[in-house]
Amino acid sequence: MSRYAAARIYALPESLDELVGLASGAVTLSRHIDWGPRYEYDLADDADLLLMYERVIREAQSAADLRAHLNASLLRRHWTDLFLPAPAHAAWQTRFPELAPAAAAA
Repeated sequence: MSRYAAARIYALPESLDELVGLASGAVTLSRHIDWGPRYEYDLADDADLLLMYERVIREAQSAADLRAHLNASLLRRHWTDLFLPAPAHAAWQTRFPELAPAAAAA
């Protein structure tokens, strides 16, 4: 793990229910979240969706960023497929134990 990932403070929402981002269509992220070449994420494509969610969770600067780009239903469905830095993963699962794989299977 990088020192950056270990030291970074990750933005978290108060509740998963406040994540009301698009559930379909195409999304172009803000520059402060995705500073590479402009890319449109197709939410119907699982690879695009996972990449976008990983970037938003890693780089969001506020809960407002999370609310704008993440959808609670999609996050719950794809949580176990996301490749996140361990501190980000732990922070989200600590705040939202329902995301843990055992909770999702119950």
